[in-house]
Amino acid sequence: MVKRIGLGVAALVAFALSYTFFVWLGWMGEHEGPGVVTEKRVPRAVVDERAAVERAGAEAVGATGDKQVLFGDLHVHTTFSTDAFLWSLPMVQGDGAHPVADACDFARFCSGLDFWSINDHAEASTPQRWQETKETIRQCNAVAGDPENPDVAVFLGWEWSQVGQIPEEHYGHKNVLFRGLGEDEVPTRAIGAGGMATDALRGSFGGLNPLVGLLDFEHRQRYFNFAEFMKEVRDVPLCPEGVNSRELPADCYEQARTPRDLFEKLDQWGLETIVIPHGNTWGFYSPPGTTWDKQLREGMNDPEKQFLVEIMSGHGNSEEYRSWRDVGFDEYGGVFCPEPTDDYLPSCWRAGEIIQKRCIDAGLTPDECAARANEARQNYARYGIAGALSVPGVSFEEWLDAGQCKDCFIPSFNYRPGGSTQYALALTNFDDPANPKQFRFGIIASSDNHQGRPGTGYKEIHRIGNTEAGGPRDATWRGRLMGDPKPGEPRSTELDVEGLTELGFQALEAERQATFFMTGGLAAVHSTGRSRDAVWAALQRKEVYGTSGDRILLWFNLLNAPGEGGGETSVPMGSEVKLSAAPRFEVRALGALKQKPGCPPMSVGSLSKERLQYLCRGECYNPSDERKRITRIEVVRIRPQAKPGEPVAPLIQDPWKTFSCDDQGDGCVAQFEDAEFAGSGRGAAYYARAIEEPSMAVNGKNVRCTYDEKGRCREVDICYGDYRTPASDDCLSEIEERAWSSPIFVDPS
Repeated sequence: MVKRIGLGVAALVAFALSYTFFVWLGWMGEHEGPGVVTEKRVPRAVVDERAAVERAGAEAVGATGDKQVLFGDLHVHTTFSTDAFLWSLPMVQGDGAHPVADACDFARFCSGLDFWSINDHAEASTPQRWQETKETIRQCNAVAGDPENPDVAVFLGWEWSQVGQIPEEHYGHKNVLFRGLGEDEVPTRAIGAGGMATDALRGSFGGLNPLVGLLDFEHRQRYFNFAEFMKEVRDVPLCPEGVNSRELPADCYEQARTPRDLFEKLDQWGLETIVIPHGNTWGFYSPPGTTWDKQLREGMNDPEKQFLVEIMSGHGNSEEYRSWRDVGFDEYGGVFCPEPTDDYLPSCWRAGEIIQKRCIDAGLTPDECAARANEARQNYARYGIAGALSVPGVSFEEWLDAGQCKDCFIPSFNYRPGGSTQYALALTNFDDPANPKQFRFGIIASSDNHQGRPGTGYKEIHRIGNTEAGGPRDATWRGRLMGDPKPGEPRSTELDVEGLTELGFQALEAERQATFFMTGGLAAVHSTGRSRDAVWAALQRKEVYGTSGDRILLWFNLLNAPGEGGGETSVPMGSEVKLSAAPRFEVRALGALKQKPGCPPMSVGSLSKERLQYLCRGECYNPSDERKRITRIEVVRIRPQAKPGEPVAPLIQDPWKTFSCDDQGDGCVAQFEDAEFAGSGRGAAYYARAIEEPSMAVNGKNVRCTYDEKGRCREVDICYGDYRTPASDDCLSEIEERAWSSPIFVDPS
């Protein structure tokens, strides 16, 4: 009997050891596929009713024409992206896989969009996943019904996710969209970026030990599947360099290290393509000192492809320019930490204050502590996006509001003003004096959601899931993932600059940014129809605008553009015209429909109760008959540089004009002209903001500072992404939702 028990125990031990060994080898994981698209479409009556409501809104505000306003999301990730898969794991409060098919169903039945695009990170792509993505997007479109009048129009694309450790090498992230869907209308493979992002998305995330799944045994399979996901990524060899993209083998990973490389590769395919930069002020991955300037150099911008910019996403707003800087550069190119101003506290400066206080508390001399503070400031500035690592044991609360734009509308984390949309529109490159270059961007917004949930801004709910906020689910998992907290030493830490690249996203402030995540924005188009071709044509015309999430209706027109026979004609947002007279403009805006709780019958009748809860969490786009009020219209005028070295700040007038609105449910209309234009000899870009009455929004006040009488942040109320803030707390604060028109560009004739 004892012998049999002993043999049984030995067998169990052998099984456990073998099982653990197989887990460690990664043999227990399974490929997670694209999911299955629900074979139901939005009923035609529902689509027609939405169109009728939009037409009635246009009539209420006096907007005429045969185009309709459609709303979409051109920045959507699923668990086919490395970071999205990681954040879907239970250890960080993830709620499971959300593949491409989930995004299709969510856009159709939860957020009620008219169009959207898939933009998983190219750096995580494999031949199998790219093929599955294409097939699922085709199926999503096939369900839509009549291609000329679909319920939802869906586009295929990817995100090119470039990160440079220093400003001179950083170009940021860009979404690449394609008009076609056929095998001959899209590239054979997604084209990723080289460098830090590739290293992180294809390698360092794989550092998650497969044995972690044994610590969460109930959910072990998802951890095993993540290990399989990373193995699939690493098993794809790099494509050979210097070979035409069309001639490369199908089963390799292709890189484009700069925008020039990306545009050249897209040119080799010769397909109809749109490239949309985004997150350009987001300091999570953008090095301090980053600006748009280098992207106007020869080959770094292709205005035939890159003519739209994403002004806002769930990672915050990137609109506004400020003259302060996160770091400074001396005449020799050396970096230094600038002093704080009344409206900005550089993170490098705050690093010095933290170290100085610790030093004083430790009983060291004032001179020694001042020297250590200067050392800390210089270290932070020198280490760029990894600067926070040089302050050991620092807490969220100690940073206060360092690095943040205090007076921007829901700004992105660690704001980089040189990456703002306003700064881009003010630039001119004079390398070829006979042909100066400028950005002539149309403006959109989108979500950048990583849980397969396009258009999450329809309701300000579910911070964990509808935003990118997340983190360890409890203190035990925090310790497992982050290790023991470092002691708060009274001296800055020297870092291995060369080794920072190997750390990947572990070098970045992944936790601190959680309180800056929003539900995300929307892209709107003035379209001649609902088809993919009609939406694409509107994007190409730049007859587009962005919203912070609310479905605000907005029209912005130049009234006296040159017409036939010497007369005048009206042209819409996104237009480029030449004028000798003072330009005259008109803005019309109508607030978004307020939302009712729950989901409409269409959604309830299309998805099972379980799937409706899993995808939509019981809340869908469900408009009432009542609209929010527009309180004012603001107009921004930007006059691009007319000579090399011209200071940018005076060229950006924000707001240039403001019109108060007495909106009684019929919207707001404003007309104005620029009497200074004629005879000025310089062009200008004009765009309008329609601003709604205050309403509550997730993370609307970011770090929620308490300020002293001098306007300095003295205490913060952090909305943590992890267990320290309950998932049920949406951290709501009042904001003024808004819509941004695309600019109208007027040059002197």
